[in-house]
Amino acid sequence: MTQDADADLLAEAEAARAFAHAPYSRFQVGAALLCADGTVQRGCNVENASYPAGICAERTAVAAAVAGGRTRFAAIAVAGPDGVAITPCGICRQVLSEFSPDGALRVIARDASGAIHATTIGALLPGAFGAAALGAR
Repeated sequence: MTQDADADLLAEAEAARAFAHAPYSRFQVGAALLCADGTVQRGCNVENASYPAGICAERTAVAAAVAGGRTRFAAIAVAGPDGVAITPCGICRQVLSEFSPDGALRVIARDASGAIHATTIGALLPGAFGAAALGAR
């Protein structure tokens, strides 16, 4: 992906933030998942008064993509409030690694100064627990 493509995907994630349901933390997060077929699936965090019942933006995007029959992904962009560096949380990293066993899925986000940075899910979650650990292929 190019820097322009990274910026475009991040803009999709930033637009998704507007739909976040975050009445408790007020910490709105958006995600944009680039599927292998070129489609972009947006997601946002959805909080709940029973805190563990909430879901992060990244997992919302993955769940919607899977429900639409897409399980191959090229990249995900994550956007939080301005001035806050954000990357996927631990459980989101695990979920993303499920769909990127080689760890190559690109993860795009802004740092606290607003600069765009890209890494991979493998760099964010080295040694991820995966299907091989369960004897699956």
